[in-house]
Amino acid sequence: MARPPRTPRTPRPARDARPSRSSRPPRKQSGNRSSGLPNRKQILDFIASSDQPAGKREIARAFGLSGQDKIELKALLKDMADEGLIDHSRGRAFHQMGGVPKVTVLRVSQVDDSGHVFAVPEQWHAETPAPRLRVIEHGKSALGIGDRVLSRTEQKGEAWVAHPLKKLERSAELALGVVKKEGERFWLSPVDKKERREFSITELNDAEPGDLVLCEVSGRPPRVTARVDAVLGDPFAPRSFSLIAIHKHGLRAEFAPEAIDEAHRVAKLPLGEREDLTHLPIVAIDPEDARDHDDAIWAEADGEGGWNAIVAIADVSFYVRPGSELDREARARGNSVYFPDRVVPMLPEELSADICSLKEGKDRAALTCHLKIGKDGTLKDWRFTRAKVRIAANIAYEDAQAAMDAAGEARIEVSSPTCVMPPIEGRVPQELVEKALKPLWACWRALFAARQKRDPLELDLPERRVAIS
Repeated sequence: MARPPRTPRTPRPARDARPSRSSRPPRKQSGNRSSGLPNRKQILDFIASSDQPAGKREIARAFGLSGQDKIELKALLKDMADEGLIDHSRGRAFHQMGGVPKVTVLRVSQVDDSGHVFAVPEQWHAETPAPRLRVIEHGKSALGIGDRVLSRTEQKGEAWVAHPLKKLERSAELALGVVKKEGERFWLSPVDKKERREFSITELNDAEPGDLVLCEVSGRPPRVTARVDAVLGDPFAPRSFSLIAIHKHGLRAEFAPEAIDEAHRVAKLPLGEREDLTHLPIVAIDPEDARDHDDAIWAEADGEGGWNAIVAIADVSFYVRPGSELDREARARGNSVYFPDRVVPMLPEELSADICSLKEGKDRAALTCHLKIGKDGTLKDWRFTRAKVRIAANIAYEDAQAAMDAAGEARIEVSSPTCVMPPIEGRVPQELVEKALKPLWACWRALFAARQKRDPLELDLPERRVAIS
């Protein structure tokens, strides 16, 4: 029996003939990237025009990306951040570098005599200075210095303005100053010479006239007041000069809770697979007043007239990963700042003064450079490794030199290699002198001889040391 004729199927349109989604931005192929991945300009245009925080998820959704495209988008956004095209806030929303997110939290920094309110972003991780935004309030003004407000922002010409969406829980704006008494009233006289106003103190909290204090400043002109938050003591005490400098220059003396929590977490990380150098008597030789120890050295004769040497530095990158809270805090600081009586560290103390400090008897993560030095002091070979080290001793320069003096070695002043100085009192175990210091001094003599042949420029400069009595 003959089969009935098949019903003809409607032909499917060719892939290239299918209609595109009207809502999808135009795509552009770039190199070996997927054809669905937007280019840099498209991403920047989307971030600039988005009426909500634009994170990776929002960008992927706007361009209809999925699967491998999302992975490539993440890499592209990282490249754009490295190139300085975009930055992102703590909430992972991206914005153009130097710009302000469309929706962000602002902190009121000034209310002028005319009632105009100005604010700055509460979080700002770009290298450029944080912008100052004019807050456009609708209705009767209710914002004061220190207030936090969720705002929608927009750029008008060269300036930025903000439209408040929601007032948030208050965060204090602290000012450093000295308590003054006039009649029955107490006033805060700011140490910042740019601030010419004095603020009435509403709460002393055990502060007395003449004390250096940190105060929470709040209110609107002409009723801006201060409440003592912390009493720091005598403004002319040596420690107060450091506190004043920290406040004057806006140094970040406190870490965000997220960074402290992350430091506590990464400090417990196992060291993993590393070259084990814990059997070597590696020593850290630093100034007597050193507050942290970030490098150490070791050397031994190679049996051929030369030396094998190791320079180890603390492997901070093992704990501080790119894009982490610790990385953002470190970038915001740039470096540690040393004062005669304190340090404003680049990383939380649990890392800077402990886990990332090469301390005697402690296993530490280190980046090491292995050096092969010839008997004439020339560098023959080198290699780099990630290693685990256990510092045999933390030794002061003076004690190391005194130990070598006692062993009959000539003492050479570092700042003037031709100047022989008298011995200095000090104690280093004899076993450590034999195993660690003597090989280091022998290796140094070879390196010094090679250096002298190069006829280097020598600058004999005085070293300044601030002493607080």
